[in-house]
Amino acid sequence: MKPKVAETAGKLGVAAAEQAAAIINDCIARRGLARIVLSTGASQFMFLEALALCKVDWSKVEMFHLDEYVGLPVTHPASFRKYLQERFLSYAARAKAYLVNGEAEDIDAHIAELTREIRRAPIDLSLIGIGENAHIAFNDPPADFDTMAAYKVVELDEACKSQQVREGWFASIDEVPKKAITMTVRQILDSETIISCVPYQVKANAIMLALREEITEQVPASILKTHKDWRLFLDQESASELSA
Repeated sequence: MKPKVAETAGKLGVAAAEQAAAIINDCIARRGLARIVLSTGASQFMFLEALALCKVDWSKVEMFHLDEYVGLPVTHPASFRKYLQERFLSYAARAKAYLVNGEAEDIDAHIAELTREIRRAPIDLSLIGIGENAHIAFNDPPADFDTMAAYKVVELDEACKSQQVREGWFASIDEVPKKAITMTVRQILDSETIISCVPYQVKANAIMLALREEITEQVPASILKTHKDWRLFLDQESASELSA
């Protein structure tokens, strides 16, 4: 797998969105349905804006998302449900959306329901970002590569919580919830294609570690190298530590 490096984050978003739309449209043409997984966060802004301009019949798309904070209201600016409602479902309202609800009264029952739905049929495409600590979804290091569950509750590490504060989602680290529901590593890998959009300088070290290090739970994104069709989109900043 050779990363595709764009000049800017904007151009990265366009290139990744066009490829994602092509995969979705091909699935719809062949089977009448596409099943996708979306990630959130500041790194996905450009991608989702570009995806809005792509021609897709969203009524034939089922969308799952990766994670959500436990106990965080959907009205909070950091809620990933709110994020997807504003940045994806605003133009893809006809898509069937399976959102992770961190406010569910019975978290175990909610996870069981999500598991039934996501395993009802294969996932065609997963859009998987990479965190500053190389996490994928909320699988922080050391990530669990072995669980066969589809979703699980995890405790967020300090590096992950600090990233959320730096990106402006919370005013202080004390405001970041301690737990989240996340899609597991194995469930992420159980996708036909994975596209990772990873712009910005703050991700450069995580990208270098993911590509250069051996596969290790201390660098969760390193496991993506084992996937048969992982496509990595970088900009010049996030690729800056990959020079020979």
